[in-house]
Amino acid sequence: MAQGKKRVAVLISGRGSNMEALLRAGQLPGCPYEIVAVISNVPGARGLQTAAEAGIATAVVDHRQFKTREAFEEVLHETLLVFAADLVACAGFMRIMTESFVSRWEGRMLNIHPSLLPLFRGLHTHRRALKAGVKVHGATVHFVTPELDGGPIIIQAAVPVLAGDDEDSLAARVLRVEHRIYPAALWQVAAGNCRLENGRVATDGWPVDETAQLFSPAADILPGNA
Repeated sequence: MAQGKKRVAVLISGRGSNMEALLRAGQLPGCPYEIVAVISNVPGARGLQTAAEAGIATAVVDHRQFKTREAFEEVLHETLLVFAADLVACAGFMRIMTESFVSRWEGRMLNIHPSLLPLFRGLHTHRRALKAGVKVHGATVHFVTPELDGGPIIIQAAVPVLAGDDEDSLAARVLRVEHRIYPAALWQVAAGNCRLENGRVATDGWPVDETAQLFSPAADILPGNA
């Protein structure tokens, strides 16, 4: 591993498409992190094969083999220590973690959620967005805290909800921006430009586009708005 790079362990439960995005970014020149392990709570998760084919170490900590969440998390924690992880990136890791486990990794564990938090915490976000009739949906990367999907927000991306969308089409649109913002967030955290301070996100040297706008439907039909 290049000197000074943060060691990242990725937690998955399934196909690991966001894990793949993190891996691709990790190979770019100047990237401040390196994926050193991919760990799944589901034996046979597709992402494990993807990681192995990329030369990344893998491990399985099957939650079903433990009588309590605490017992599972203790082994998971020890596994993260074996890989000397500096940061943990949850990428479709379908486990709710205890306060004790989260506190051990406070400020060092990230998660990506397919909605514009604090809207639509939990599961079935696209279905709920369509039912609510929102015109804008999206994805959020946040630091993990004991509150489910309630940690301080690092970065968000919005996409339009289109007429005729179903869960699959909306999910696909959101997933494309997930693959952009998760590597960006991990990059900035690993570089030290983004951190958790007193329960809030602090950033240095991370530019903001003050002109960025998204209208759904389009709002440039009024005179003078072209």
